[in-house]
Amino acid sequence: MPKLTRIYTRTGDDGTTGLVGGQRIKKSALRIESYGTIDELSSAIGLARTALRQVEGDGVEAARKLDAWLAWTQDALFNLGSDLATLPQDRWEGMPLASPEDALALERAIDDAQNDLEPLANFILPGGSYPGAFLHLARTISRRAERLLVALADSEQISPDALRYVNRLSDALFVWSRWINHALGEPEHLWNAQTRAPGEQPR
Repeated sequence: MPKLTRIYTRTGDDGTTGLVGGQRIKKSALRIESYGTIDELSSAIGLARTALRQVEGDGVEAARKLDAWLAWTQDALFNLGSDLATLPQDRWEGMPLASPEDALALERAIDDAQNDLEPLANFILPGGSYPGAFLHLARTISRRAERLLVALADSEQISPDALRYVNRLSDALFVWSRWINHALGEPEHLWNAQTRAPGEQPR
């Protein structure tokens, strides 16, 4: 593991940053935008984990179970960020990468959570408990990360397992947000297509 002895290096003052192999590229490059968004996603998940630690009463066991999944997710996202920061020719044997098993694990988690939920009959809006709302935020960041990865894959080689994992993760975050809101007794915010501004008279 690398030892971070200095936080600032001044090498990025010219608007470039270093990849794992030592190459310098612009901080505005799509590859940097991609793994920067993965970092942003992990930060949003960190907010959800912090909110889960505030849960009391009947929801504690559900919060602990979900926190274990989110801890694993943050580790997997760090591996994914390292993958994206490394060009294919600079990878090494045993390097932590997104794997097919990671996406399958998320599918199992989704199926397990779905067993406790009623089928959706309408679109739902982000909100509910603090953990649920933060997971909805993480979901939207995950979708943005996926869009960036798709764009990056048009011009550079990236792992299909990375794309598959991020796609499945956004699904998991959506289901987990519903699941923790359900466990905490928070009602779903349903989309009202006929919505009217407060105080507006029916037409």
